[in-house]
Amino acid sequence: MNLTGNSVENLNTSFNALETFLGDQKTLEKVRELLKHADDGSVSEEQRIVLNQIEKTLKCYIVESDSAKALRESMMKKEGALQKSRNNLKTQYTDKDGNVVDTTPTVIRTKMRSDPEESVRKSCWEMLRKNGPFLLDNGFCDIIKERNRFARELGFEDFYDLKVTNAEGFSKKKCFEMLDGLEQATKPLLDKALERLKKEKGENATKPWNTGFALSGELTKLTDPYYPFEYAPEVWGRSFSRMNIKYKNATMRLDLCDRKGKYPNGFCHWPTAPYKTQDGTFIPSETNFTSLATPDEIGSGNTALTTLMHEGGHAAHFSNIVQGSPLFSQERAPFSVALAETQSMFLDALCEDASWQARYAKNRKGETIPWELIERSIKEKHPYKVFQLRGMIAVPYFEKALYEMDEKDLTPENVLRVADEVEMKIQGGLAGRPLMSVPHILADESSCYYHGYVFAEMAVHQTREYFFNTGDGTIVDNPRVGKELIENYWVHGSGNPGFLGLVNNLTGSPLKHDAWVKELGVEVEDLLKEEKAEYEKALAASASSNKDEIDLEMRAIFVHGDDVISDSKDSGFLGACEKFRGWIYQEWPKTQTMA
Repeated sequence: MNLTGNSVENLNTSFNALETFLGDQKTLEKVRELLKHADDGSVSEEQRIVLNQIEKTLKCYIVESDSAKALRESMMKKEGALQKSRNNLKTQYTDKDGNVVDTTPTVIRTKMRSDPEESVRKSCWEMLRKNGPFLLDNGFCDIIKERNRFARELGFEDFYDLKVTNAEGFSKKKCFEMLDGLEQATKPLLDKALERLKKEKGENATKPWNTGFALSGELTKLTDPYYPFEYAPEVWGRSFSRMNIKYKNATMRLDLCDRKGKYPNGFCHWPTAPYKTQDGTFIPSETNFTSLATPDEIGSGNTALTTLMHEGGHAAHFSNIVQGSPLFSQERAPFSVALAETQSMFLDALCEDASWQARYAKNRKGETIPWELIERSIKEKHPYKVFQLRGMIAVPYFEKALYEMDEKDLTPENVLRVADEVEMKIQGGLAGRPLMSVPHILADESSCYYHGYVFAEMAVHQTREYFFNTGDGTIVDNPRVGKELIENYWVHGSGNPGFLGLVNNLTGSPLKHDAWVKELGVEVEDLLKEEKAEYEKALAASASSNKDEIDLEMRAIFVHGDDVISDSKDSGFLGACEKFRGWIYQEWPKTQTMA
């Protein structure tokens, strides 16, 4: 994050201390002794629930053998060294004039979508491809080997099996049975989309550095004015407030803009996890929230706003967990990855709804995005949405193959070969985002994790279908949404009934891929008819509701690294947003000339 005092060594020390605390056998024994008295009246029902959660959590981390403990410490040291080396990897591309430009991973991804020069896009893609050899030359294979040895010491098939069992409560076998069903159901859609891409855009569009641009290059430039990033915090706050989403007096530090040395992915984490004390006092959460905006880069505003909606969804979820221990609201196992991502992805999905865009996609003059651009976006993107799905499922299939390789076969050459083979099979060609450039595969806490995004997307479509088929059939600006999410998804945290149970309880159906596949298969003309009606209805509704107050029950502190930009405690949420805009204009003057 490039913060003062940032230290990989300190991070490793604190991680090992946390692992030691969570892996304390004596604590587990004491908990189990107390649970023996759950039926004799000496332990209340609320205490029993907390004790069960402590047991459930500790079982994810208890390491009894000395050899397993040594493996855990060794692999964490290796991971820390790799992360430190990765931070020193120069991110560069060659511009149209042949100049080598130092940049950030965020700019690389943005340019691949929006730069009109194919040579620049190819240079950016080649930079992403360099991640694989670099990681493999710096010990990644040894980390994979030690993770597997560690998992097998604990009785699991491999590290992937350990991670999915601890986080989701079901085995790797069940995980991939569900993924296989989705893969098989969408393979025909992928083949159809690839053929359509060749026919509409030409063979050149199938090259990995060209596909993203072919699908969004000019459109990104045309829609960009309607997503000015300096207004994003207000847009996010207003949208959530109208859905009755509250943060229960949480404090949130928002570090929204890119800078050199910053972690190359948006995220949200909790130095203080919320919980309820034994006397009923609620301890609110403290949240650190980051996105990667470069305000004067074309396309970065839309991307960063979506990230804000996404990470803001995570923050809302965790802020509303009300249980008798912070172990219900800590972001590691046994917290379901899929449950956490369902909330954030459900809320960032609103950014693609015509109803939401009619209310919130406005340029710096306050003019609403025209229907013609939304119509064009649907025509150009909807037939190819399956590409995103296939890109998502490629990550777990790659990690599955990686952790199932024999140690003798775990060589840099074989890992790179397997990555390319998975891309070819699952995505139909080499990927615009090479699998070895996906940051999640490196860190212990995020590796063997990506299936959670896939199951979450299933749940998102199933949840959207539920809201569309009940009540008044709306999501955007509907105060019922926040209430139902809090009561049915959020308050439980990682306690019972778990991800699959919560989805079933809210939607009335077990988790299935049907709603997602159905949405992908809707004909373009039918979708246009539905979305235009929603757009026109939203325009009429938004005309009288643009100046209402924003009440999130949250203290928002806008920062850039170590520097505080504004604080809602001093000037209210809207005042803090206004100061943030002023800071953007000062740091990126080009944005002010656009206003």
